[in-house]
Amino acid sequence: MIPLGTAAPDFALPDVVSGDVLSRDAIARGRPLLVVFASRHCPYMQHCKMELARLGRDYGDRVGMAAISSNDAARYADDKPESLAEMAAEEGFTFPLLYDESQDVARAYSAMCTPDTYLFDADLRLVYRGQLDDSRPRSGTAGDGHDIRAALDEVLTGRAVDPQQKPSMGCSIKWR
Repeated sequence: MIPLGTAAPDFALPDVVSGDVLSRDAIARGRPLLVVFASRHCPYMQHCKMELARLGRDYGDRVGMAAISSNDAARYADDKPESLAEMAAEEGFTFPLLYDESQDVARAYSAMCTPDTYLFDADLRLVYRGQLDDSRPRSGTAGDGHDIRAALDEVLTGRAVDPQQKPSMGCSIKWR
């Protein structure tokens, strides 16, 4: 797990929808940056994908946001770029869904699972890494993004983000 205060690792990855290669700086554009490691096949992602779409709609004008899929698509067909593009369209994602075929970006971020969430301030220093909220698949509780929304609101109002953060929980990244 990368420590709080760490600079956001740079990246340049293709968007599965547009095909454009997008960089960290092009997405952040001087704003805070939210990066979520994602997949399509994982039950935890299935559970939270609607909340990710809501986060994009609610914060997208004030925060750079990207989802990144780093899973081995040769072993998990649902995580191929064309399948991810379908998910982005179905869920109405308003942010890019990037494909990390080499898995180098996931390694640089020390990402372990999907979803795995990282929030950086406008100086691109890590202020939050952890879960979206306390909901889980089959828990009967809908995801509301409580934890990440609290961190986003703190960053956007210039307050310090609480360093007591719950780790992400989800399906492990499928490494090659």
